[in-house]
Amino acid sequence: MKKIIYIIVPCIMVFFTSCEDEFIDLTPPSSITDNVYYTEAEHFLTGSNRFYASLMGWGDQGIFSDHGSDLAGFFEGGDMQEYGRGETLAPVDDNYYTDTYEVIRDINLLLERSESYTGVESITEYVAASKFHRAYQYFFLVQRFGGVTLVTSSLDVNSPELYAPRNSRYEVVAQIIADLDDAITGLPNETSIGGEDKGKISKEAAMAFKAKVLLHEATWMKYVGTATDGDGVSNGAGSAGFEAANITAYLEEVVTLSQSVMNSNAFELWNYNDALDNLSSNFLFNLEDGGSNPGGLDKASNKEFILYGKYDFTFRQANTLVSHVYEGRLKPSRKMMDLFLCDDGLPIDKSDKFLGYDNTPDEFQNRDYRMRAYFTYHRNLGEIPQNGDVLLNGTNNYGYFNSKFMSWNWGGTAEAYRVTKTEAYDIPLLRLAEVYLMYAEALYELNGNLTDGQMNESINLIKARAGLPALTNAFLNVNGMDIETEIRRERAIELYAEAGSRYSDLRRWGGIAEQELGEAVYGAVIEGTIYEGNDALYTPSSYSHSPESTTTGVGMRECLVIQPASTRNFSIDNYLFPLPTSQLGLNDSLLQNPGY
Repeated sequence: MKKIIYIIVPCIMVFFTSCEDEFIDLTPPSSITDNVYYTEAEHFLTGSNRFYASLMGWGDQGIFSDHGSDLAGFFEGGDMQEYGRGETLAPVDDNYYTDTYEVIRDINLLLERSESYTGVESITEYVAASKFHRAYQYFFLVQRFGGVTLVTSSLDVNSPELYAPRNSRYEVVAQIIADLDDAITGLPNETSIGGEDKGKISKEAAMAFKAKVLLHEATWMKYVGTATDGDGVSNGAGSAGFEAANITAYLEEVVTLSQSVMNSNAFELWNYNDALDNLSSNFLFNLEDGGSNPGGLDKASNKEFILYGKYDFTFRQANTLVSHVYEGRLKPSRKMMDLFLCDDGLPIDKSDKFLGYDNTPDEFQNRDYRMRAYFTYHRNLGEIPQNGDVLLNGTNNYGYFNSKFMSWNWGGTAEAYRVTKTEAYDIPLLRLAEVYLMYAEALYELNGNLTDGQMNESINLIKARAGLPALTNAFLNVNGMDIETEIRRERAIELYAEAGSRYSDLRRWGGIAEQELGEAVYGAVIEGTIYEGNDALYTPSSYSHSPESTTTGVGMRECLVIQPASTRNFSIDNYLFPLPTSQLGLNDSLLQNPGY
């Protein structure tokens, strides 16, 4: 059987140690949708390979990278900010709706053809991968729109499904689970996937993704319930299929699936702190070849990513302004900066090791390694804000930088990347750290606590890479802390700017989104710091809003205002996005989500 795999010329760089030498072909054959095409196993291989291009990629930024959330200290117009403020309006068209259904149609076509396949060579793996991709696409739709029309066959212009009402979210999730079960059965183990198939979905990836789906839906049912299901009441969909008993069943399976992935020995946290000046949490996210970091490490060293979009210098560059966009739009808010614990494991308002805000570098001292890894530049170790104060002189200069997902080789000017757009690091969609956090959260939701042993096999592994001491129940009790808060803190920090995790978490925790997204967004502390009354470092007239007093690690202090609370009106109506009105016009049975 012909391998639809390209061979990449070996890298020739100073820091080269090893280089990925294969890459999945994402180019569809010209006759992919012809009835005569799916007759050979090779066709199913090629057909299933093309669905990898439909996974979330570097072009899918915006809210999927937490732009406009409560953790991002950046302001601009457009849908990235409107959603976080609760200002989303029903659009005429939504490519995330129509494009997703186009992908689902192609997947359904392959699955239909597989039922009549009579060849000798097995197509089990390709069918299983396609089932995974259909589950992935439908979960995307459920997260965005709630219940949607469930289509499991390829349609033509006369198909009745084109005029059908929406299925409930629970009916769609049932199909997602069924598809993932089939995928898990038919996919190969991670350890059996050879180098030539690097990046393909494994059995463990399908298990981890199923755990993600189940955790999302269990917590949504527990905390949101059927409050957002009004989209289909009048036409029979509504909350059909809602079963409260599924909450416990789903959570129990999250634990089982997570344990299976954790115990598979196929993945490990990417921890090269000794070689990278404790900056593993920076360089993990911009791995390319050995020249992408000072340790000379390349993608072959990364066994943490479980599901990811694969990129390459030759065959699939990002072709977008990744470093420039992430440096600008993912600058952190005051809330994000204050979430990081001190290196004694205590929150900043409880720790004697917190040095305050007097000078810009002060708050970075004695903190979780990820704070420095995410929010300082590392091309030359020692730049601001480690050795000096940030100049506060205008719009979107609120005191901090972002360097997560920024290339170590980023040029001195943004124009350099506007020309090249050559970044080629893989985009993580699900990694081992998140599996640890899913395991811990599911146990908490089931039992109301974790044992010390359960913490040690999950959340404490992540904390160790961040330079933090292990949690114990005794430590939590004596310091007035609780495990729910710490799990949610870890998700906010560890998964910052990854695949829309913040928005997803806030909504599925029910009521949290209205609170957190309804607050003002703040930047640097002004009161009692080097900036107060210092015209050389701070120009008050260049900002749209005067500083306001808010809670900080040293009590109430005036801080820069990025967005005032009066402009942020996120409500339960914003938990789901509106369907595009063009689709409603084509199908009278398709009802809009509540609030739109």
